[in-house]
Amino acid sequence: MAHDIKPSSPESDTFPAAGDPSPPLEQDTTSLLSSSPPDESLLDTPAFSATTSKSPGLSRNPSFSGSSSYQDDWDSLPPLDRLTVLDLLDNFALPQQLEKLQKGISAQTSKVRRSKDVFKSKTQGARERMVEEWRRRLPSAEEQLDRYRKRMQERVDKLGKQWNNTKAVSLREKVSFICGVMNIFISGYLIGGYPEYFHLWYTAQLVYFMPIRFFIYRRRGYHYFLADLCYFTNFLLALSLWVFPASKRLFTAAYCLAFGNNAVAIIMWRNSLVFHSFDKVTSLFIHIMPCATLHCVVHLFGEEKQRQRFPAIWTIRNSGPDSPTAYANVLSMIAWSTLPYAVWQLSYYFFIIVRRREKIAAGRPTSFTWLRRSYSKTWIGKIVLALPDALQEPAFMMIQYLYACLTIVPCPLWFLSRWASSGFLLAVFSWSIYNGSTYYIDVFGKRFQKELEAMKAEVSKWQSMADLEQPQPLMPPHADEATGAVGAQEQAMAVPTSAASLNNDRLAAQAKRQGPVPRADTDVAHLDETKGASTGIDGDTKHDLQERRSVQVTM
Repeated sequence: MAHDIKPSSPESDTFPAAGDPSPPLEQDTTSLLSSSPPDESLLDTPAFSATTSKSPGLSRNPSFSGSSSYQDDWDSLPPLDRLTVLDLLDNFALPQQLEKLQKGISAQTSKVRRSKDVFKSKTQGARERMVEEWRRRLPSAEEQLDRYRKRMQERVDKLGKQWNNTKAVSLREKVSFICGVMNIFISGYLIGGYPEYFHLWYTAQLVYFMPIRFFIYRRRGYHYFLADLCYFTNFLLALSLWVFPASKRLFTAAYCLAFGNNAVAIIMWRNSLVFHSFDKVTSLFIHIMPCATLHCVVHLFGEEKQRQRFPAIWTIRNSGPDSPTAYANVLSMIAWSTLPYAVWQLSYYFFIIVRRREKIAAGRPTSFTWLRRSYSKTWIGKIVLALPDALQEPAFMMIQYLYACLTIVPCPLWFLSRWASSGFLLAVFSWSIYNGSTYYIDVFGKRFQKELEAMKAEVSKWQSMADLEQPQPLMPPHADEATGAVGAQEQAMAVPTSAASLNNDRLAAQAKRQGPVPRADTDVAHLDETKGASTGIDGDTKHDLQERRSVQVTM
């Protein structure tokens, strides 16, 4: 027969059941021990035995009777099954961590305080060293006076160089003026007295002017202008005079382009008769001299000499209207001048506009860019600029061709009539004289006035700089800690008032010993003292220096 065996509870093994009359002795002893107050050393013991969990003091039996305060103290602790050794170790480590943290904070505080003191001492030392270095490097009054003299001497030398350069330019302009006047005189004399030699005079000038024009324009970056139609016309005329004098077509093309586009360009390009400008004289020569040369060889040559020297001209002049050599009409002249014009125009387009497009875009001027800028506000310029960029150049070439054809239309009249040709040359040359007078009166006069105003402004600037270069007293440095690093730098750049006053006294004594200091507003032609020349200062200079010195001392 099986019996149900129930496990006995821990309480039943330790405490007797209610109503048991004979409790064992061990139970009584345990009861006596449990009624005593708990030992506090148990809480600090890291290890527990098996009997400890069975002690009546740690029992959770509600039937156990004991002190109420004792029960409250133990209820505040966590259960024993959750209490570990790490909890006890944490209780030991917390005070140590707090003490270590406090020591670290104290060490950092001391370190920051020491760094602050070191930084303060270094800043103060650097400021003192900077002030001392600045005081040591401060130039003396003699050095400042020598520096002032050196600067004034450099300015006088610079002005002297400009004056000498102006003299050289004036000499060159005088030579150009004489040559220009003599050119007009010799040309008029040859036209009136010896027209059969005028083409020699033209050729000699062409050989002289063209290399110089190429060299000057190449140096200035204007060499793309040398590919214009006016130079091509002079080249055709030279070929007709010296290489192919019997070619009627070549002469017709050269004549039409010279009396047409090339002559009217004096008005379009504003060529002016300015004798002192070599460049303007050369430009006028390129446009007017081919017409004068052709007028001489066509109308002023003797018939027999013309027949021997220029047979093409004699043939055209003596051909009847129905002759195959009759080129003295509008259609023939336009037709035979269009062919060389087309060769020039296409060559100019491919070799200049297309192949040099990048350099032209970078700033190299050409006749197209100049005309586009000069006539941008006119109606024809507005029409061309209103077109797309790809169509502006073809439109410009078409306008040039129409302009050339329009100027060629009266060329038969200039070829057949001596007086019409003379009147046309006189009108064109008078226009160039008008442009030259406008240049002398308006442009040259205004330019000279601007140069005078610029020189006056420069002299005024020298005077102001001379006043500013006088040594001025500065504020003394003050050792205020609240100013910081920026204040220290400003204080370091300052100069003591006593030192500035001493420098002013030295400068005054030096100026008194060596005489008055030259001023910029006095005579420009000051010379160096080492050359033994006088300064040419007026009588008020000493008074001005005394006034400046008194103002500086009071400041």
